[in-house]
Amino acid sequence: MSLKHAILTLLETEDGTGYDLLKRFEDHLGYFWNASHQQIYAQLKTMHKEALIDFQLETQDDKPDKKIYTLTDSGRQELSEWVQQPLKLGKVKDALLVKIYAGHLADKEQLLEEMLHYRDSHKRMLQTFLAIEDEYLNSSKKKQQELAMPYLTLRRGIIGERACIEWAEEVIQYLRKIRA
Repeated sequence: MSLKHAILTLLETEDGTGYDLLKRFEDHLGYFWNASHQQIYAQLKTMHKEALIDFQLETQDDKPDKKIYTLTDSGRQELSEWVQQPLKLGKVKDALLVKIYAGHLADKEQLLEEMLHYRDSHKRMLQTFLAIEDEYLNSSKKKQQELAMPYLTLRRGIIGERACIEWAEEVIQYLRKIRA
């Protein structure tokens, strides 16, 4: 997936400024895709040149004009074509897995501390996801229908966080056992 497709996805549901897109990115896609402020603005400029998006200038008193970005027909077509194409599965790039693999060389106390931190971080993320899920499940049937596909991505996040916690517990148990 490219940043371009993530931005097209966000604009498909609602027009917005670069700042709006950054906030929506963080609030909705940021759990599984990262992009900096600079990357988003650079991509918006490129996408405008490619006629995938357009913008209207909104004047503001005592502030620079705002660009309100919208998806063009070409952008909608690009997004539709991308959604229809099968993706190549990405390889996992996880430095912690490499560190555990070479764990026989590590200080076990330091590794245990790192794993406790890892587990606790995933527990916090799981709680965040469960709160979002609770909000979804308590919304109207109409809202649930509108958000069914994003909800499925949330479910993947919940299942993934639970798996990370379970794996971390196994590693923590092992490290405590060999420490004793």
